[in-house]
Amino acid sequence: MRRNDRGGTAVDGIAARRPARGSRAVLGTLTAAGTLLALLLPTGPAGAATPQNSHRSATPQRTAAAFWTAARMRSATPLDLAAPARQHRTAVPRSAPLTVRPTLPRLPGLPSLPVLRPTAAAQPGGPWTGGGAVTKTAGRVFFTYQGRTASCSGDAVTSANKSTVVTAGHCVKLQGAWHTNWVFVPGYHDGQAPYGKWPAAKTLSTPQWTASEDINYDVGAAVVAPLDGKKLTDVVGGQGLSFNSGYNKTMYAFGYPAAAPYDGTRLIYCSGTTMKDPLFSHDHGLSCNMTGGSSGGPWFTSFDEKTGTGLQSSVNSFGYQFLPNTMFGPYFGDDAKNLYNTAQSS
Repeated sequence: MRRNDRGGTAVDGIAARRPARGSRAVLGTLTAAGTLLALLLPTGPAGAATPQNSHRSATPQRTAAAFWTAARMRSATPLDLAAPARQHRTAVPRSAPLTVRPTLPRLPGLPSLPVLRPTAAAQPGGPWTGGGAVTKTAGRVFFTYQGRTASCSGDAVTSANKSTVVTAGHCVKLQGAWHTNWVFVPGYHDGQAPYGKWPAAKTLSTPQWTASEDINYDVGAAVVAPLDGKKLTDVVGGQGLSFNSGYNKTMYAFGYPAAAPYDGTRLIYCSGTTMKDPLFSHDHGLSCNMTGGSSGGPWFTSFDEKTGTGLQSSVNSFGYQFLPNTMFGPYFGDDAKNLYNTAQSS
């Protein structure tokens, strides 16, 4: 976010952006979970052809993985996102709730998955020391954007193809261009890739993000290629998902913020009861001080601290400059559900 990474508002040491002429100063700035300092305008060229909602990688998989050395991963710049102009508050389409259960790798000696039970202790931001599945399913996302190496966060989820990663829309495409050299590194730690670097064979986003970078639909996904003959969730497991589950929920948010006071080396989390954005979006809001680089990291309902499993219901997306230490994430309605179904069937 930009506060944090698209995850956010201008944060710690990041200067506020000057509003475009004609915009209202009271809007302040939305920032994504990253910290690129270039001003990013969230609309594509007028009269452009109908945008495609997915992109197949043209980079050979081994080339993409080899590109991301430990040094490049450490130096990748968190992606930053400028605030959009005031948008019409059209309700995010919803239908009946849908829940997808988490899965664990089928390896010897693993216990059966227990019933999920949330805990409600509020946490505005700190290192995750609880262990469990989230330390393997959550990871950093690395890619090339406008010739620069950049980073976000992401999460492996239960899927039919066992190869689906959910992240933020701006972490797969921005300003009409799909990111290149895209890889997912689950369980990342200080330049290390304990479960491998998984290049994207295909990246996707919601139609609304692809067409106009609508902040309400900042959801992306990637289908990663097999690694050493194995599929992603057979190696690290997959979190569950929940769509159309409503607002004002107990949630846990995870990510790899890389802007001060964080450095991208550790998995950070926040927890508490969410609210509905009272301002310019239909997103969930959560008290959280994660910074740039956390964009795309998962938000869970029904999260069990003992097992590190939950139901992913949003991603780190943005923050308002004038509302510090608050993260916002898109509502997982029908469009997020359709994106997930498209990705898992790819």
